[in-house]
Amino acid sequence: MRSKESLSRLFLTLLVSVSLLMSAFSAHPGLAQQELNPNPPQQPVKLIFIHHSTGENWLADENGGLGLALAGNNYFVSDTYYGWGPEAIGDRTDIPNWLEWFRSENTPMYTEAVFNESGQATSYSRTFADPGGANVVILFKSCFPNSNLAGSPDDPPTPGSDYTVGNAKYVYNEILQYFATRPDKLFVVITAPPVTDPTYAGNARAFNQWLVNDWLAENNYTMPNVAVFDFYTILTGPDGHHRYVDGAIQHTQGAQNTSFYPSDPNGDDHPSQAGNLRATEEFLPMLNLFYNRWAAQAPLSPPEAVQPPPSTGDQDQPPGQVEPPSSGASAGLPGILDDFEGPAPASSAGWEVYWDEATPTRMLCAPANRAAHSGSYALEMDFEIAANSWGTCSLFYNPPLDLSAAQGLRFYVHASQAGLNFDVDLYGGSPDNQETYLFTFEVPPEAVDGWVPVDLTWDMFLRAGWEAEAGTPFSSQGRLLGLGFGLNTFPDTPNVGTLWIDDLQALGAGELPQPPAEPPAQADDLVDAPAVEEPAVAEEAPADAEDSGAESAGSGESPPRGRLCGGAAAVPLGALAAIVLRRRKQPGIV
Repeated sequence: MRSKESLSRLFLTLLVSVSLLMSAFSAHPGLAQQELNPNPPQQPVKLIFIHHSTGENWLADENGGLGLALAGNNYFVSDTYYGWGPEAIGDRTDIPNWLEWFRSENTPMYTEAVFNESGQATSYSRTFADPGGANVVILFKSCFPNSNLAGSPDDPPTPGSDYTVGNAKYVYNEILQYFATRPDKLFVVITAPPVTDPTYAGNARAFNQWLVNDWLAENNYTMPNVAVFDFYTILTGPDGHHRYVDGAIQHTQGAQNTSFYPSDPNGDDHPSQAGNLRATEEFLPMLNLFYNRWAAQAPLSPPEAVQPPPSTGDQDQPPGQVEPPSSGASAGLPGILDDFEGPAPASSAGWEVYWDEATPTRMLCAPANRAAHSGSYALEMDFEIAANSWGTCSLFYNPPLDLSAAQGLRFYVHASQAGLNFDVDLYGGSPDNQETYLFTFEVPPEAVDGWVPVDLTWDMFLRAGWEAEAGTPFSSQGRLLGLGFGLNTFPDTPNVGTLWIDDLQALGAGELPQPPAEPPAQADDLVDAPAVEEPAVAEEAPADAEDSGAESAGSGESPPRGRLCGGAAAVPLGALAAIVLRRRKQPGIV
């Protein structure tokens, strides 16, 4: 008969085991939803590894043996190194440099070279011939100096290119937007190895835990084409693991946050052969899991024209310096606030997405090329707003934008179905006392087949019903803090559909001409149609406003401001008191 003490120990052991198992699955929600398959691909798969010296050692036959192990699992390996690629992009693999690779105007050039590279930049054995075709698995890794991240462990994502926790999170959030456009490729992040200096070791641990456990979840990224392997944790000690064992994924933290396997105890932080061999052993089954999960859902052919607008950061600037974003307006189109063809509009950090994260609301919101009024891109908002919930997409200016010379706003709308309702929001006042004004618009049938112009004068925007002086017209056009698009629902009814917004511009006299239109062929008659008038909606706006909301609803505070994206929504008034808004950033697919 067991004693109470032994039973307590047994119960505690079981509880810890269950907790660890749940934690392992929560770190890989996509993998937890299907059977884990650690077996190698049945057919040869082309893989490329972007790396520097640590990766070189890991690949080498006489060191980590990763090249041979990959070949033994049916992967045909190529790699990049110093001096590789267009503009020697291979020289630059630190965390801030990933923006240049995956979120710059040169991204199409760099990624085309990555996808089509079949050569060896470093030495490792290939045991079978090139099967032909493009690389479909892309591994990329920064070297150990990137574990020296300043700041604090819990710092939020912060725009910038310095070596801090906040800037590093920002970089990875940004590049996720490009990965969302390439579901035909599998991108695997290899975390940077640890260093022996303990100064920033706690920050390195926190950042890599965030990458594995929180990065994709915080962005509601559910596509299977992005995965993380925690090279860092394995190298912090024999008890640090990221592996497949006993039918489950085990991700356990080592006893220390510094390197347990330095190649030279006197200061060389390159991982030793022992550390690299451990990493190889744990990595291959994990890579197979990632690959099999992705291959089960991968498209048969790549999407067309997939490059999203580049990041707002200027990659020619040294670390810690980011140029103010340039305007996204097209040359020769006066009055354009955003045509969604390029970087974030001037004096802004780009479109930000918010939604009620306590519900299963899903939104895709990003410039996309599946429909456009002019140019190639429009803001696409694909959404499934849960019943009695909301989502929104906003653009904030700093300093505020002066539109006092304009009469209002003009944009063009295209939709998946008629009858969709959305709010057009304006934000005035001051950053410390933000005011919300809105106009509710119902999509007409003509917008399903083509593009419909929408003209809204300032007096059509009325103060939100949950704020002071509800129903008063907008009068802050000389100090416009921002604007946005909002979606909410009727009671107990979800709101599902897709909207496209293009050529958002200031509405004025002759000095603000509308851009040339490139409508769908079947909707030529809509292009020259007069501006859509919604007098009935305008008269009902105050009442509608009481059933809608915006980013600051429920908290009375301005929302945090973020980065390029797009989406929309509003809040039912009855839910305002219960909602505490928290921003969610996303890359386009959630």
